[in-house]
Amino acid sequence: MHHLILLLLSCFASLTHQACNPFDQESLLSFQLYIPSSSLNWPSSGDCCLWEGITCDASGNVAHLWLPSKGLTGTISPSIGNLTHLSHLNLSHNHLFGPLPITSFSSLIQLQILDLSYNSLTGEFPSTLLSNHIKLVNLSSNLFNGLIPSSYFQQAGNLMSFDVSNNSFTGPFPSYSFCSVRLLDFSYNDFSGQIPPGLGNCSKLQTFPAGFNNLSGPLPDDLYTATSLEELSLAVNYLSGSISNGIVQLKSLATLELYSNQLTGLIPKDIGKLTKLRHLLLHINNLSGSLPPSMQNCTNLTTLNLRVNFLQGDISTFNFSMLLQLRTLDLGNNNFTGNLPSTLYSCKFLTAVRLTSNQLEGQVSPEIVALESLSFLSLSNNRLTNISSAIRSLMGLKNLSTLILSKNFMDEAMPDDDHITISDGFQNLRLLGFGGCQLNGKVPAWIAKLRKLQVLDLSLNKISGSIPGWLWTLPRLSYMDLSYNFISGGLPKELSGLQALVSEEVRNEVERSYLELPISVMSVNASDRQYNRLLNLAPTLNVSNNRLSGGIPVEIGQLKFLHVLDLSHNNLSGNIPDEMSLLTNLERLDLSGNHLFGKIPSSFKGLHFLSWFTIAHNNLQGPIPSGGQFDTFPSSSFEGNPGLCGAIVQRSCLDHPPTTTGLSMPISESSNKELGYGVIAGAVFGLITGITSGALYPLSKLKFLQHSRFNRRRSRYNRHR
Repeated sequence: MHHLILLLLSCFASLTHQACNPFDQESLLSFQLYIPSSSLNWPSSGDCCLWEGITCDASGNVAHLWLPSKGLTGTISPSIGNLTHLSHLNLSHNHLFGPLPITSFSSLIQLQILDLSYNSLTGEFPSTLLSNHIKLVNLSSNLFNGLIPSSYFQQAGNLMSFDVSNNSFTGPFPSYSFCSVRLLDFSYNDFSGQIPPGLGNCSKLQTFPAGFNNLSGPLPDDLYTATSLEELSLAVNYLSGSISNGIVQLKSLATLELYSNQLTGLIPKDIGKLTKLRHLLLHINNLSGSLPPSMQNCTNLTTLNLRVNFLQGDISTFNFSMLLQLRTLDLGNNNFTGNLPSTLYSCKFLTAVRLTSNQLEGQVSPEIVALESLSFLSLSNNRLTNISSAIRSLMGLKNLSTLILSKNFMDEAMPDDDHITISDGFQNLRLLGFGGCQLNGKVPAWIAKLRKLQVLDLSLNKISGSIPGWLWTLPRLSYMDLSYNFISGGLPKELSGLQALVSEEVRNEVERSYLELPISVMSVNASDRQYNRLLNLAPTLNVSNNRLSGGIPVEIGQLKFLHVLDLSHNNLSGNIPDEMSLLTNLERLDLSGNHLFGKIPSSFKGLHFLSWFTIAHNNLQGPIPSGGQFDTFPSSSFEGNPGLCGAIVQRSCLDHPPTTTGLSMPISESSNKELGYGVIAGAVFGLITGITSGALYPLSKLKFLQHSRFNRRRSRYNRHR
């Protein structure tokens, strides 16, 4: 594409001109009137061929109007149609809005380049633009709508590049009886219906993105005869049927993206004939069968993503050793069996591996240290054994930053200092997930040496003892989930040592890079939201469903960057500290299922971001604060506190004077645990598992925006993979 633009612009330097055509000059001044806030400083007189962004032909006619990224704000004047010798028009990356002067465009019969991308232009496609000379049309990232007529392509015989991505075009897909186009980009629109036959007639077509639409039906057979194709991207549609083995005719194909559709059947058995293939993304479909042996011949593959399908077979029999360029491998959420494939350790450039939610068994081999570039590893929800050996081996991966081993190693002992000797291992680790393993023991002391750790999940285990004091000294820890364990003792006041939740300076030093693969956060309604950066995870402290006792330390008010605090279902007692109102960033606060007494601090009304709040089943008393966020919480947030009064619980405070005692009957530990695991069995909260449809399962009831795996909402300019 870059070479195409250079070719089309090569005539710039050769143009010489006479004095500007007066009629064109008048038209340009009219054009300027429609963008009064622009940075253009065109004079009202003089040779317009010398003005910024203007190039004239030898006769003094305006041939090029080239003003990208000039901060132009306003609408496009109809006077642009008077520039009848215009061949190049580029107003991209500005702030133009409103509809195009459609009738004016019909006069631009010499136009070769039209680039209006990255504005806020509206209205329908300018089908009156019927120049036989047109070579490039780029209307991407605007607000255009309506249909794109097939007749346009029949008349634009010299069209080489056509990009209308990221708009709101609707209706059926255009068809083609003949085209010389090299790039067709229809992605991020609302096209519907089947892809019509005819693309096979586009013999020069190299790039065809049409993802993120509402396309349905099968892939047309003649698509496989467009043998110049290098990129085929039809992701996030409703395409069905199988991927024909005929696709191997596309010998030049480097990128094949068909993810998030409804495709069925097998991966084409001869896919190994696509030897130039670099990116193969077929995830989130209904594909079945095993990995075809020929795939090992795709020796240029750098990305292989087949997650969330129904693929099966013994993965250890597939020979990965020929895929030496592989950098990202995601086979999660399938039905693969066998051991971790030893041939995978030949892929020295691998940076991310996700094999989560399969039926893999055996142990993590010490040979895994051969993957020196590996940064992301998720093996969760399999049947792996010997966690101590796994940790010892994985510590040799010096670049590892994300490690998710949840829901493996069932009922083993938590690897502690007696089994683990850590020197310089895991020094780049930012996320560590052991959730859901039912591990016995205490919080392992070697975690204290992980100074870059940001996210720690030890939930759903059988950890006992108290919360270790050193845990609060980890300088970058901002997300900690110890829920559903048997932890006892008090909530230490040293928690104010979590500098990532206290100091803005420390938060600014936290790693901001993107993860190699996205992780997901599951909320209570079973929808999830994907994250590409740990920094975007809500800072969280979750110690719910344990055996903690004593009061809530006032020092908790120092964690000013905390967004989620869950202390529910413990044996905490005493008053709710008024200092908690200093947690002004809180979005979720759960204190339910404890023995707290006294009043709800009225200062809590200042927690303006609070979207989830419950103090149910305590022994609180007095009036429930009103106003602010408290007017949005349901009555269930306050149930089980007979001493509370107010309109929301339909009890008058005049009829309910304060009680004299702050003590309540203790809730037995067994009933508390039964309640917790009953919920867990149904929803699997609080667990980092690395699984694709919910890679992270914390923030169980946090009120996040919904994000289902087929959610079509997206950033305007950023493709999510």
